[in-house]
Amino acid sequence: MRIALLGAGHIGQTIARLLADSGDYQVTVIDRDPSALARLDPERVSTRVAETSDASSLMAVLRGHDAVVNALPYHLATLAATCAREAGCHYFDLTEDVAATRAIQALAEGARTAFMPQCGLAPGFIGIVAHHLAQGFEELHEVKMRVGALPAFPTNALKYNLTWSVDGLINEYCHPCEAIRDGVNIEMLPLEGLEHFSLDGTEYEAFNTSGGLGTLCETLAGRVQTLDYKSVRYPGHRALMKLLLEELQLKNDTETLKSILRKSIPSTMQDVVLVFVTVSGLKKGALVQEVFARKIFADRCEAHPLSAIQITTAAGICAALDLFREGRLPQSGFIRQEQVALPEFLANRFGGAYQQSRQVESIG
Repeated sequence: MRIALLGAGHIGQTIARLLADSGDYQVTVIDRDPSALARLDPERVSTRVAETSDASSLMAVLRGHDAVVNALPYHLATLAATCAREAGCHYFDLTEDVAATRAIQALAEGARTAFMPQCGLAPGFIGIVAHHLAQGFEELHEVKMRVGALPAFPTNALKYNLTWSVDGLINEYCHPCEAIRDGVNIEMLPLEGLEHFSLDGTEYEAFNTSGGLGTLCETLAGRVQTLDYKSVRYPGHRALMKLLLEELQLKNDTETLKSILRKSIPSTMQDVVLVFVTVSGLKKGALVQEVFARKIFADRCEAHPLSAIQITTAAGICAALDLFREGRLPQSGFIRQEQVALPEFLANRFGGAYQQSRQVESIG
């Protein structure tokens, strides 16, 4: 299968290695930055320099491929999907942006090719888990989805290091959050809904952020009373972000905020990803709660060290592409994450990265 992989950043590099090493994909990595492409092994993948924000440049490099895998910043998702449709390619991406997903859903109507956005961790794997658990209930009361990509060794006041895209981070902190309350689809404010919990003896906080639910609000509409998604951080992070975004009004000047974070907050490869889903409702007439809780750690292998967020994000999109190639997903139109069966995902050679994580037994 001939793959055009857009973006040679941390996640793109990981996706390229996974797909190329599998032996089933011919990968061409496309980026505007020649130095980023130079970090790839030319014996494993092909590379092309192209302006990824320009439609004509993209079209020139996409033609002739079977599928586009988009690992570019979220604001380029709609452009990339539009070009993929015109080039006759299937399309997969990692976007958490609600508006981009809706635009891609519209593009997919009547298309002969498949469009599957949101194939990462959250949205992505978290929705697959939540939908799988929900299927076992006769009556759904509450679905709670919590995800955190956190430094293993927090040392600054924000108790945070940059583990993924700054653009994506600020985007999810600034946009309205979809949810269901009392059976009604609503929008909630980001950074609100603060809660605290402990996992394996460590204290965490969680609060509303945008995009993590994917399309579950549509899929579970009319079936669930309460559905929400929150990002997990160490205690105190949310208060400082509210200071920056709201009191200092940097939500109106996000480019300045992104610049500050890039200059002041170190990135780290030593991170941990938390996945925590609870579903409650009726089973055989009894009120039951089921929990899925995992921790995924960074891989410190000397040859190719990988952060936990690289592992989980790349595993999500590679598994989706692989299941599609095997014919386990629809071959045209819009594909939701919850159309992926969790057992098939975990049994997949790429999705198995989540099986190698540690299941959390004690939750307080």
